[in-house]
Amino acid sequence: MSQHSVTIEIAERRMKIACPKGQESALLQAAQEVNERLLQTKQQKNNTKTPEQNLLMTTLNLANDLIKSQQQFTQEKLAMKNQIDLLQATITQAVGNSKKKA
Repeated sequence: MSQHSVTIEIAERRMKIACPKGQESALLQAAQEVNERLLQTKQQKNNTKTPEQNLLMTTLNLANDLIKSQQQFTQEKLAMKNQIDLLQATITQAVGNSKKKA
């Protein structure tokens, strides 16, 4: 897949980022999310004194959100697997009972 550059702005700094074709909107959306999170972190007045500290806190918050989402996904995947297993067992039992009657 070929790549080209996309210009984004994060923390009032413009930069060109290599991006696979077709992924431009996802990259721009990610940059927008980072900027919104930076603004939230800045507004919380959580003792970030420098732009670097603000970026670090935002990065840690994003990583924490990602970890929580991954854990929730894993739990939901396991619950879904358990439901599928139960349905398969129920179907197998129902088919087995109907074969015995026939």
